[in-house]
Amino acid sequence: MINKKNLLIFVLALLFLILTVKTVFLEEEEKRSGSVKADDSGATVEGIEVVEKANNEFALKLYSKLAKDNEGENLFFSPYSISTALAMTYEGAESKTAEEIREVFGFPEEDDARRPAMAALYNRLNPENPEYELKTANALWIQDSFKILNDFTDTIERYYVGSAKNVDFEGDTEKSRETINDWVAQKTNDIINELFPEGSITPLTRLVLTNAIYFKGDWVMEFDEDLTEDSPFRVNDTTTVDVPMMRSIERKYGYYEDDSVQILELGYKGDRLSMLVILPEDEDLASLEETISLEKVSEWREGIVERDLNIYLPKFKLDTKYDLKKQLDSLGMPLAFTPPSQNGADFSGITGKRDLFVGAIVHDAFISVDEVGTEAAAATGVEMRLEMAMEGPPVFRADRPFLFLIQEKESGNILFLGRVINPSQN
Repeated sequence: MINKKNLLIFVLALLFLILTVKTVFLEEEEKRSGSVKADDSGATVEGIEVVEKANNEFALKLYSKLAKDNEGENLFFSPYSISTALAMTYEGAESKTAEEIREVFGFPEEDDARRPAMAALYNRLNPENPEYELKTANALWIQDSFKILNDFTDTIERYYVGSAKNVDFEGDTEKSRETINDWVAQKTNDIINELFPEGSITPLTRLVLTNAIYFKGDWVMEFDEDLTEDSPFRVNDTTTVDVPMMRSIERKYGYYEDDSVQILELGYKGDRLSMLVILPEDEDLASLEETISLEKVSEWREGIVERDLNIYLPKFKLDTKYDLKKQLDSLGMPLAFTPPSQNGADFSGITGKRDLFVGAIVHDAFISVDEVGTEAAAATGVEMRLEMAMEGPPVFRADRPFLFLIQEKESGNILFLGRVINPSQN
């Protein structure tokens, strides 16, 4: 006969187990859906404004670099995605490495100001709004058994909702890369499918930080597809192409103009987001790029008023991929990319010791603009790796054909030169 007391204990234990499993399941579902909120309890209006200004200033700095490095080519990227991925990286940076990243991105130095402000932006960019879709997500990908400080993972989880996931970079590099890319694809509605191209993740990778952002919104006033027709678009002084040009006749839009630009504001349903189209006068885009500043953009925004307009705007799609190492290095953060043994990176806030450096920062962005609205997505990945020396001395195994030479050591003068194909033959 079953003891009633033991039965009661069994039932209570079973109920506790069910509730625990259910809680874990619900938490995972919330993370997948983006409904988990970051801890923005310490955020202030001033702190959020500082982070927003820093993001916008970085946007213009990076735009200038990319424009010069990709002359004559389309550009498109998400400064928020890049800033967020590097903000997570910054949480583990120390000393001069942290100082350089902070200078490039303008992050507030005080943790109590920066972290809740970043959390507030995360929460604001994951709204529940039936009129448009906007979401962002973060994640950490850690080598199995690689030691990461709890303080670091707790900070990323608390303020960035970046859950830590284990993968095997060392033993199954390709599968790890595919796992990360699949996560990015899921978070961007299958738009960004290969953030990390083949070869960008290596067996020495120990940590990858990722951010993804997705937006889909319809115009407040959609364009009439029947009015869209092919029209000439002047690429430069010598090249003109025909493109599908959307039209809107005598409708009210936000507008600003001065001697150098015309600004068009196109609102999205939900009244929280809009697109600014900045058209330079006299086709002088280069001059505009050289003089544009955050102050000037603010001045334009403040001058926008509603007016009746006739609009001609091309439909377009852009799909861009960047390795940002060169640009961020030149903007002032070379130490992050320099191996610690060369008196370089200090990310001891991640592992407790100086053993990591940034191997790559990849960014992928897509946008489609048509008569109905806009769909856009972007993702950023920061790949961090160990120096070869941290894995022990290199192995030189001459178990395949090789060349050899005998030289004068000081001058390099070659005295003998040969190759070995089969050592068993004389």
